[in-house]
Amino acid sequence: MKIINLIENTEGAAGCSAAHGLSFYIETPMHRLLMDLGPSSATLDNAVALGIDLSNVDTVILSHGHYDHSGGIMPFAEVNDRAVIYMQRSALGEYYSVHVEETQDSKTNDHNYTDEHLSASCRYIGIDKSIAELKGLRLLDGDYRIDDELSVFVIDERVEDIPFTNARLKVKRGDIYEQDDFSHEEALVISAEGKNILLSGCAHNGMINILEVYRRKYGGDPDIAISGFHLVKKSEYTGSELSEIRNIAERLMKYNTKFYTCHCTGLIAFDIMREIMGDKLDYIHTGGRIF
Repeated sequence: MKIINLIENTEGAAGCSAAHGLSFYIETPMHRLLMDLGPSSATLDNAVALGIDLSNVDTVILSHGHYDHSGGIMPFAEVNDRAVIYMQRSALGEYYSVHVEETQDSKTNDHNYTDEHLSASCRYIGIDKSIAELKGLRLLDGDYRIDDELSVFVIDERVEDIPFTNARLKVKRGDIYEQDDFSHEEALVISAEGKNILLSGCAHNGMINILEVYRRKYGGDPDIAISGFHLVKKSEYTGSELSEIRNIAERLMKYNTKFYTCHCTGLIAFDIMREIMGDKLDYIHTGGRIF
């Protein structure tokens, strides 16, 4: 088996460009597949630099409906129109990143906002809608078993709140920007060579929630979990946010799982978690290889 990172936020392998986004190339006994395709055609350029022929890919999994995981899909389709692309139907939604001045006039109890209440910025972060026209697209409505090696599942129940960094992420319905519930997020499970491997793009639903749903649907813990944890923040962390990061790390220690993270975790959060988790947690840089 091979699991190679094609692109993420930090520099790694020579000849590869880093960018805000995520993509993994995976070889199993039955498949050549991609988990996400990063923000642009730079993902394909990195594959060339790493000696990976994407024309042989037969399966693509899109973890959720954000541009930084899907931007390379249309360039990929130009070199490979045979691969089946699996994503949740709801990934076609209108997803935004919103910064709102939460004044008495603009804030509502449920954190939903109309156009007129957006006092700062509103940026579309959804997928290129032309993806919906690709002949290889397979839209899913929940859990789906592809074959004996591959399956995807959605988070249909949470045991705790989603990470604090998700508060700014919205879905637009009509003229209302509602809090994204991340129903468009799916996780990939690979069962091959005696290992059960869980891959999630950003773990917007929360890594603990994803692992608990995995336990319920698959039994036990995955041997390996690979995911961004969506804990990165451009400004300084508050005391409560740092406590939340430490709490997540302490909770992850209770699973019989080796964790690899990258992308939206952020290096500051990773360093904090690594102090707690030690060798149970590693960071995968652009071009890095797990197997």
